[in-house]
Amino acid sequence: MQKGSAVRHSKGYPAGVVISNAVKYFILVFFAFWTLIPLVSCLITAFKTDAEYQSTSVMMLPKVVHFQNFVKAFASAHMGRAFLNSGIVLVFVLALSIMISAQLAYVLNRFKFRGNTLIRNLFLFATLLPGVAMQVSVYKIMGTLGFINHLYGYIIMMCGTDVITIYIFIQFMENIPTSLDESGIMDGANYFTIFWRLILPLLKPAIVTSMILKGVGCYNEYYSANLYLQSEKLRTVAISLYTFTGPMGSRYNLICAGVIISLIPALIVFLLCQKQIYTGITAGAVKG
Repeated sequence: MQKGSAVRHSKGYPAGVVISNAVKYFILVFFAFWTLIPLVSCLITAFKTDAEYQSTSVMMLPKVVHFQNFVKAFASAHMGRAFLNSGIVLVFVLALSIMISAQLAYVLNRFKFRGNTLIRNLFLFATLLPGVAMQVSVYKIMGTLGFINHLYGYIIMMCGTDVITIYIFIQFMENIPTSLDESGIMDGANYFTIFWRLILPLLKPAIVTSMILKGVGCYNEYYSANLYLQSEKLRTVAISLYTFTGPMGSRYNLICAGVIISLIPALIVFLLCQKQIYTGITAGAVKG
């Protein structure tokens, strides 16, 4: 009896486990479905003509696949120049903001001085302030310095202190023993050499995590880019997508085509750097 019951128990699963797994898979499929619907509808709409878009639903497949929308969206919105501007902004913003944040984190983590805790609390308090509430002051400062409608001014503004990036670097540095700094000092290295030669190479997971967070936010930024980059020659990718909107209506088939085009560089970067991205996110999740 005991042997037969053990066999039956090993082959089957309790009803509670089956129902629980079914509910879990249903929830996962349900949310995956609702997450993919906007992307699928955008992809379908991008291949439709103006007449098809106005006469069919967003989920109805086009009769003929048209690629003219992509060509027209790329040319009419000047997306080539927009990609160049976004690339310049991304390179300088990521390089400067990560270097500034890493050095600030090094000072706050390694040097115990009067006011260290106050500075950390002020950074934390800055995260609680909504960015929109400070736009009037920021716009006035940008106008006084002559940074409006200049790409370098926008880059300097976007390189502002990123509190989240600072705390990411601080968490990683807390797991680097101070004996490494002490051994460098004993070998005659100064603090700059210790930071550049010893500490910074160990912060690669933190750098990858920070680049993901900062890069996605900077690439998708629309409000600040539209506010401070008013010239058509300075438009970024996010601004160029609004070329086909106006008081007489919006051409959503061209907008969707532009959205698909704007996703291609991010997809290429993800496919080429997915190992580093996964490593950085996984390492960042267990630090602290």
